[in-house]
Amino acid sequence: MVAERLLQLFDERMRPPGIFEGDGYTMVFRPPADGDVEALVDRLRAYDGYREWKYYSHDGPELRERLLAAGLRPDEDETVLVAEAASIPPPPPDADLRVAPEEFVGLAAQVFGRRHELEAHTVPVVAFVDGKPVSGGRVDLYPDEEDFAGLFGGVTLPEFRGRGLYRATVAKRAELARERGYRYLYVDAAETSRPILERLGFVAITTTTPFTFPER
Repeated sequence: MVAERLLQLFDERMRPPGIFEGDGYTMVFRPPADGDVEALVDRLRAYDGYREWKYYSHDGPELRERLLAAGLRPDEDETVLVAEAASIPPPPPDADLRVAPEEFVGLAAQVFGRRHELEAHTVPVVAFVDGKPVSGGRVDLYPDEEDFAGLFGGVTLPEFRGRGLYRATVAKRAELARERGYRYLYVDAAETSRPILERLGFVAITTTTPFTFPER
């Protein structure tokens, strides 16, 4: 029942209707009220840059089949996890955690092979070991949102994995969200991070799959 209530609130707050235009990307978060999925796909296709229909499993298998028939292709499934920000333990006192935009962008580029600039509502947290940035993640603090802050971009250098650094960055990001008045945290979690987050108290509410167009 708790997960059902969280899912309802998440749908209301974090899934805007129509087409959402971000900084260099365009997305659809929910099926249209009139049911004309194909027309909305055509509108999305007309945009330049990165375009994605963010499919959620609780929207039903029929929508998935219609997205496939319209020419979109799925990427890997992720689990949407939610926790109360106040329930996350504080970061370990001996961890060197900093808000470090340049270091985070560089670290993500080093691991993922591409550089993405940060948006204005994004706060990046980086864990340093002996002065070296080795793990990080960002918290998205949406200016018009009062319930949910999003945790994204978790990254750790391979030789520093297994030391609790990702967990420490989650704790620090939760702390930043609490300080700004956000009640909940949510994560689109890969299978590698899901067990860590569930041990921290996150609960699964649905799954999500990015549907994108084949490259032109």
